[in-house]
Amino acid sequence: MSTADVAETTAPILHLRGPILLGPEEELAEAWVAGGVIHHEKPELPAGTEVREIDGIVVPGLADLHCHLGIADGGGGTTLAEAREQALVDRDTGVLLVRDAGSIIDNSPLQQQGDLPRLIRCGRHLARTRRYLIGYADEVEPEELPAAVTREAGRGDGWVKLVGDWIDRAAGDLSPCWEAEDFVAAADAAHAAGARITTHTFDEETLPLVLDAGFDCLEHATGLTGETIPRVAEAGIPVVTTLVNVDEFETYAAQGEGKFPAYAAHMRRLRASRYERTRDAHDAGVQLLVGTDSGGVLGHGIIHDELDELAAAGLTGTEILEAATWAPRRLLGVPGLEDGAPADLLVVPADPRIDHRALRERSHIVLGGRQVA
Repeated sequence: MSTADVAETTAPILHLRGPILLGPEEELAEAWVAGGVIHHEKPELPAGTEVREIDGIVVPGLADLHCHLGIADGGGGTTLAEAREQALVDRDTGVLLVRDAGSIIDNSPLQQQGDLPRLIRCGRHLARTRRYLIGYADEVEPEELPAAVTREAGRGDGWVKLVGDWIDRAAGDLSPCWEAEDFVAAADAAHAAGARITTHTFDEETLPLVLDAGFDCLEHATGLTGETIPRVAEAGIPVVTTLVNVDEFETYAAQGEGKFPAYAAHMRRLRASRYERTRDAHDAGVQLLVGTDSGGVLGHGIIHDELDELAAAGLTGTEILEAATWAPRRLLGVPGLEDGAPADLLVVPADPRIDHRALRERSHIVLGGRQVA
């Protein structure tokens, strides 16, 4: 960066006296923030430039890979102003990167607001007719699915979200919403449009179908078994955990128990095995990614509850930090704290690789080089 470039920014220069965590085992002693980006070497500064010294452990901003900006508490779409407030709540917990996993409204204008987390969108959910929460999704039949996927690929930012399974009220239990050939057609349409496709999946029977079809990511994946975990690991398909939401399965079971006892029992089994299943997937080499499922059923600002759930499943501080910062950025093609990367970072007083709860004690949240909280 030239002296003129530094002088043009109105934000003070930040001297980060770290360590700065570039990865699980890579760190720098210090770095600078100027012109909105990270510098690993001190930039040339005009005489009299204000430099603010900041001490603490520096990490990339947290990522939420399953978030809904624009769905109101209890369902229905929000206004854009309300969606902005949701994003601010998440930002102020340290979330600086969001993959929106389906919104009722067009929240793309939020991407132009520099004080909000970086937003990567899936467009709107795609679901089978009458096989999902009322009003959340574009509901289609199998013959309409490829065209709907192509449409949503154009509306989003390189991602499409398909509801893979839900309760089948005729059967009284979870079941796949689509046949094998429908999953294949959906994945083919997404890839032909240059997008990746992910799926909401609770049920065990859905996973072999989406794995055969070549899906790129799994949301929730509560139906992972000893047979499908090795397949997911071998294919390198990441799983977005949403363990806070999985803990709510008891609520869903109780709500459906009167009419659908098999469904209720199934949901309770999935909830009871959530930590063991998460550990087994991690131990097998499945890349776990942090997602909260905020919006609609769950409120925003719960990223640290999700991190606590990963700790309860047995992940270490370093492994949790990987799932919440570096790995999501690799998946989405977003830089971390490399030289010249946008300065989206947190400063915390203690090393979160030792105890992830240090991430709750942020002294600074810096977004685009500016302290925002």
